[in-house]
Amino acid sequence: MTTTTAVKPYREITPDGTLHLNLHPGQSKAWLSKAREILILAGTQGGKTVFSVDWLYREIAERGEGDYLYVTATYPLLQLKVLPEFLTLFRDTLALGKWRDADKVFEFTGSKTRVIFGTATNPESLESATAKAAVLDEAGQKQFRRDSREAVMRRLSIHQGRILYATTPYGLGWLKTEVYDRAQQPNSGIEVINFASTMNPAFPKEEYERAKATMPGWKFRMFYDGRFEKPVGLVYDSFSEAHCKIGRFPIPDSWLWHVGHDFGGVNPAALFYAQDPATGQFYLAYSYKPGHPVPVAEQVTHFKDLMRGRTVVKRVGGSHQEVGWRDDYTAHGWAISEPKILDVAQGIARVYAMHKLNKIMVFDDLADYLDEKLSYSYKLTDKYEPIEEIEDKASYHILDCERYIMGEFVPETVQARGRVVYMPRVV
Repeated sequence: MTTTTAVKPYREITPDGTLHLNLHPGQSKAWLSKAREILILAGTQGGKTVFSVDWLYREIAERGEGDYLYVTATYPLLQLKVLPEFLTLFRDTLALGKWRDADKVFEFTGSKTRVIFGTATNPESLESATAKAAVLDEAGQKQFRRDSREAVMRRLSIHQGRILYATTPYGLGWLKTEVYDRAQQPNSGIEVINFASTMNPAFPKEEYERAKATMPGWKFRMFYDGRFEKPVGLVYDSFSEAHCKIGRFPIPDSWLWHVGHDFGGVNPAALFYAQDPATGQFYLAYSYKPGHPVPVAEQVTHFKDLMRGRTVVKRVGGSHQEVGWRDDYTAHGWAISEPKILDVAQGIARVYAMHKLNKIMVFDDLADYLDEKLSYSYKLTDKYEPIEEIEDKASYHILDCERYIMGEFVPETVQARGRVVYMPRVV
């Protein structure tokens, strides 16, 4: 006969009316954390979202009247998962106030306190409040834009409010490079708390074992163990953070510069590579991605200021049809050539090879580049096999810049002093 141990409910109301939380060890660690930013990386159904609601309630109780933020990756996620859990506690259990669906705000009764809900796909919606704390739910999803996290940080700056990230690591990107990686540094103010789905006592161990036996290892480790993995389908899996992400240093005046451009009225972008003439090694030193329309004349002024006193030997960008854009930049004194390699797959292949040879060093403060590099992926079939189509390709303006300018070079091997070295040569 099989016996099962009864699992206590996550929330209990004691006979004297006190709300009691039955936290599992991972939730307890997050509850006790004093860090300014807390990153919960957990397996699916590990108890992230339900915990985040209680964490926010405690922040409100401790920090007092004011505005608080709850940001989800997408609107459907808000409606189907987050909001029901939030209203169960704040409205139904504690009777703290009322929900205004029209503007997605929970307003406390007899208080100036509000919880403002927003989605990461629309960072502009987060710019109206001066908040005291924030929850970023499922921040690991691709739809959770880096711009949204930055908008939340701005809203918290006056009160130096705390952030709780509660997510499964769906892939790599800004969450890894700007939160998880930074947490490894001393005095970062960030604490990472990791737990598997099975730390939730209500999660069936049989389901965990079934997933382990049937899913690809990388996907299982992300979705059920809550650990970052380099997923299948990542376009530039040849890029080595360990070898090629480096600290910034002053670029010598004698080095040469190569600039890649991506055009657009809304999302112009550019990358600036310095090349050591003695070794041929490239160093990505600057990125330009304003995220809003900027007149060509203003862009050119910025580019000239950045490159003043430096030798720019090549400026490349745009598709074959974008002659008008190149003419506009040329008219303002910043001539840009049409790329020699226009085929996307061929351009990707050349950048991939450069990374394979560790020929592109990247300064570690270039967050927009690293975010795109670690999330640029092929679409997958239902069997987790990549197909020759980039997922959400139109959003990757920085990597288009790189493909245009690095496509001008062909990685090749040469013999030098009895050893094999790799040198990029100009096409």
